[in-house]
Amino acid sequence: MATPVVTKTAWKLQEIVAHASNVSSLVLGKGSGRLLATGGDDCRVNLWSINKPNCIMSLTGHTSPVESVRLNTPEELIVAGSQSGSIRVWDLEAAKILRTLVGHKANICSLDFHPYGEFVASGSQDTNIKLWDIRRKGCVFRYRGHSQAVRCLRFSPDGKWLASAADDHTVKLWDLTAGKMMSEFPGHTGPVNVVEFHPNEYLLASGSSDRTIRFWDLEKFQVVSCIEGEPGPVRSVLFNPDGCCLYSGCQDSLRVYGWEPERCFDVVLVNWGKVADLAICNDQLIGVAFSQSNVSSYVVDLTRVTRTGAVAQDPVQDSRPLAQQPPPPSAPLRRIYERPSTTCSKPQRVKQNSESERRSPSSEDDRDERESRAEIQNAEDYNEIFQPKNSISRTPPRRSEPFPAPPEDDMATAKEAAKPSPAMDTQLPVPNLEVLPWPQVVTSTPAPKAEPAIIPATRNEPIGLMASLD
Repeated sequence: MATPVVTKTAWKLQEIVAHASNVSSLVLGKGSGRLLATGGDDCRVNLWSINKPNCIMSLTGHTSPVESVRLNTPEELIVAGSQSGSIRVWDLEAAKILRTLVGHKANICSLDFHPYGEFVASGSQDTNIKLWDIRRKGCVFRYRGHSQAVRCLRFSPDGKWLASAADDHTVKLWDLTAGKMMSEFPGHTGPVNVVEFHPNEYLLASGSSDRTIRFWDLEKFQVVSCIEGEPGPVRSVLFNPDGCCLYSGCQDSLRVYGWEPERCFDVVLVNWGKVADLAICNDQLIGVAFSQSNVSSYVVDLTRVTRTGAVAQDPVQDSRPLAQQPPPPSAPLRRIYERPSTTCSKPQRVKQNSESERRSPSSEDDRDERESRAEIQNAEDYNEIFQPKNSISRTPPRRSEPFPAPPEDDMATAKEAAKPSPAMDTQLPVPNLEVLPWPQVVTSTPAPKAEPAIIPATRNEPIGLMASLD
């Protein structure tokens, strides 16, 4: 009888040289968890398929380092902001520049796509937040209120609000329809690096360089709880898709938190250094980190991670008993976002500037767009991910396969020791521990190794509510 194979909970997937110079920004596609975009000091934006070594596409046009990149949810558009303050939007399916947006006076620090409309939000070192209509090449509205650089922007799941985090230690919530700030959340004692909306409830999480994560109630506009004791500045957080917990990408570890009351469910050692972004696909969490010109990707098997229940037995946690049991997931404590049933039944309205303030200089836009290019480096991977896009899908899209987990280190050592010597009878079969598919299977018959398939997100569904321009 074969010995059960013990696979790793977390492992390094690959490391690539992403740019000719230092990497300055990166982002994972949240729809598939398989697409990676990197921005570099070489002024390029490169597209990669996770776990494949070759660049799919290289986007040029910026004349200064690319400081921020963001993919929309269908992963068909990408926006990149540069050190000079210019913003470019590319259509990945058509492999061409779509828009050049000019208006910020300093480095672009943060970007986000509106979930139900053709809008992009940008935050800058100049302390301003701008909302852009990418159909009309112009700034729709400018939000003022922060006193230092705006490090992160996130639209709410229903597309009605915008949350911003800044170096001035504050988090702000903006109403897009009224064009004004709804609330300011003080409390952090250091720059706030990241904000993230709960996928269902009126709840916002913020992570700061003060090594804390705060949870904010968006009905009462007050703090719910505060997680302290992070090993370093908090740079990346992500809610589980069902909203049961929050993942924090810490220095060399993944931590899993609850918030009512605050508690740590699990700590997983990953050794990924300063992780820059997180995504979830097929019950696997993908994390990416960069150092100089290299980008490394890591996988955590979430089926082996505690996401609810008792507090993790970890030295960083205190020994206080839980004040109360967490409520079941079926009984949310606060309101749930109302999403439109279709993307054209109720157009998203946003406060807008006058027409004269919306337009970018046409001559500069035209010149920049002529100089911007999308160079397809790997036609096979490009066609697999972005083509074809014209036919309407009649069946559910095929899901990508999970990444196969390697065996534990001691199991790999045992396997090497079990290899037959030249003098041994080679007709006796030796179990191959690397060919078992993921998830873990206990069997005496070797199974073929699953090759990860890179599958695009659904491409032909409407991408959002259009703004009704007055």
